[in-house]
Amino acid sequence: MRDILSDLVAEQQFLDQFLQRISLKDWDRPTPAKGWTIRDQISHLADSEEFTAKVIAGTADLSRWESATNLDELRQEAVLKGRKMRPQDVIEWWRAGRAKVVEPLSHMDQGERVEWIGGSISAKTLATSRLMETWAHGLDIYAAMEAEVEDTPRIRHVCWLGWKTLPYAFKAAGEDYTPVRVEVIGPGYTKWVYGPEDAENLIKGSAGDWARLVVRRRTFEQTRLKVTGEAAQVAVKVAKAYL
Repeated sequence: MRDILSDLVAEQQFLDQFLQRISLKDWDRPTPAKGWTIRDQISHLADSEEFTAKVIAGTADLSRWESATNLDELRQEAVLKGRKMRPQDVIEWWRAGRAKVVEPLSHMDQGERVEWIGGSISAKTLATSRLMETWAHGLDIYAAMEAEVEDTPRIRHVCWLGWKTLPYAFKAAGEDYTPVRVEVIGPGYTKWVYGPEDAENLIKGSAGDWARLVVRRRTFEQTRLKVTGEAAQVAVKVAKAYL
């Protein structure tokens, strides 16, 4: 757990420090997420951390999310809350929430199961999902500010989660899953590989492209990913590393 939690905290601090450098008026800049400003993005992250902390503590109302017909409506509640707050208060909301997640996770084994929406997941997957959310919403914020931010080796966690959740993504899309292997090149020409060696379905390319595809910030057509096999062709259309 030390590796993923260290990178999770680093990703959160990187975004936090970026926010400290923008003006108050920039908090209401629109982001690529339709209808959401920078303020809204951080409000969503803050609310997500609070919810995750309650899940770990066993006090979250999972049934409310599992029975919801429109998850975006539930997410909008946090957005509306944040719009009534000062930017610094939104940041403090986010900081408090993420601290309440990292601390208990630091005492767990990576394979320990945690109840989640739709079923239990490992502590490692839960921590990775928090990094993924931070990174993905950070992309929207950097885009809104027209800031050039280089990828770091931390995106390997997003790449892994995007591969790990492929069976769920296939099921959600009504498709039968066949094992898919993902081979990507990250910063510093580091190669990351996920999936069985003998898989007939293969996705190859840059880690940045794959990570952005699985958080739905790029379509397959906007990447240079190469696919082999029918299941791989489906994967690049349905991959989704979040609910």
